[in-house]
Amino acid sequence: MKRSILSLAIAAALLPVALPASAAPLSGIAKQWTFSHNLAGGQTSEIVSFDSSTNSLWVAGVAGVDVLNAASGSLIQHIDTTSFGSINSVAIHNGIAAFAIESAVRTDPGVVKFYDTGTRALAAGVNSITVGALPDMLTFTPGGGKLLVANEATPTVYGARIGTTVPRNYGAAANDPAGSVSIIDMASRSVTATATLAGVATSGANIRSNTGMDYEPEYISVNAAGTKAYVTLQEANAVGVLDLGSNSFTKIVGLGAKDFSAAGNQIDPLNNGAVSFISPNVKGLYMPDGIAAYQAGGQTFLVMANEGDFREDDADRSTAGSLGAVAPLNNLRVLNTDSSAGNLYAAGARSFSIRDENGNLVFDSGDKLDKEAAARGIYDDGRSRDKGVEPEGVALKEIGGRQYAFIGLERTTKGAVAIYDITDPANASFIDMIVTDGDLAPEGLQTYTMGGTHYLAVANEVSGTTTVYSLAPVPEPETYALLLAGLGMIGFMARRRRA
Repeated sequence: MKRSILSLAIAAALLPVALPASAAPLSGIAKQWTFSHNLAGGQTSEIVSFDSSTNSLWVAGVAGVDVLNAASGSLIQHIDTTSFGSINSVAIHNGIAAFAIESAVRTDPGVVKFYDTGTRALAAGVNSITVGALPDMLTFTPGGGKLLVANEATPTVYGARIGTTVPRNYGAAANDPAGSVSIIDMASRSVTATATLAGVATSGANIRSNTGMDYEPEYISVNAAGTKAYVTLQEANAVGVLDLGSNSFTKIVGLGAKDFSAAGNQIDPLNNGAVSFISPNVKGLYMPDGIAAYQAGGQTFLVMANEGDFREDDADRSTAGSLGAVAPLNNLRVLNTDSSAGNLYAAGARSFSIRDENGNLVFDSGDKLDKEAAARGIYDDGRSRDKGVEPEGVALKEIGGRQYAFIGLERTTKGAVAIYDITDPANASFIDMIVTDGDLAPEGLQTYTMGGTHYLAVANEVSGTTTVYSLAPVPEPETYALLLAGLGMIGFMARRRRA
């Protein structure tokens, strides 16, 4: 009995001091397994989705989908989709896996294919639906009644550029279909609406386009009620708000610009083999890629990974030196239609942001992501003049009563995912950065719960690997109090027994 009491007393002494709830981090992040996909055969790892009915992970990557055992990481089956086209995304709900597949000619309509997650074969009934050009991402509404498909509709041919104005004008040779969102009713498995962006009212600042042909939907997140979807229009530096009652866009919100000369917003603008952060007279357009919605205090907030992206035509970017900038800014890549001498705009904010549902900025991580990567020796100076660590994707998870954001960093020298506590949107706090040897360029992230344990799955595009981590919360302060009280009671009973 004395030994037991001593052990408990030592355990009590080693318990961390009860922290306020706002400071409680995750207590354990443990790598469970890594699966290497068949890069030589054209299969990589881009988007990952969890199926709770079979405890499997479905990983989309160009040539098809690898279905993995979520517990062991072993390959269950490879589903080849090359006969349909190149696969861009996968989403799962209620035993149905939806694949977004672009046409061989990417400006032609793409398709969505439905698979049964139990049989891993094409689903019974309607299993192929034509959607817009270049379906790049898809997601189910919370109840699974609708499937939303982001048709990016990137041009294959731009034609001769006419002038340097925004919106962008191209000659007759341009092949640029309109970006859209296909809305699929899952009961009938049919497209009930195609939401386009031409003529939609705009607000906010620094929108880089105002024509439907120029908007390119990138990523979609739906609010908890399933009434609104938020669609990143990355190259336009905007978010479209999609009403799921009317199945139409109600507004386009410009996201403005970030001032890199402000305190806490430093960047390294120069590829020179050394990491040196400065506060230059440069602004960055946020241009988010991934987006995720969550609830806090009864309101909807949007978490955005501010990667930045130039349009694929080379005329969209130039070096700051061509506009008269001198070292160390002369080699910085800037947006040529937005920049002028002494007024430089870069692509991306090198951060993640939290905004309210109206697009108002609530929180920005500033220069924290770049500097944390540098502190860990994984900052890639070869990307300094472009967009730094390039936050790409975001996944959210509530664990132990706290809301966490996981931000994938596409351009580091090792696989990296930043973790923030975003329970209080205005006071988000950095928790940690997961760094994994052998992984490179996280593209898609998925959080899920299996067998009572929380997990994070990361699809790494360049390394062609998928890695899974378990996530454990710190016990709530009340748990510590109960444990300590219990230890005190044990001591009291022991003293009574000795008496």
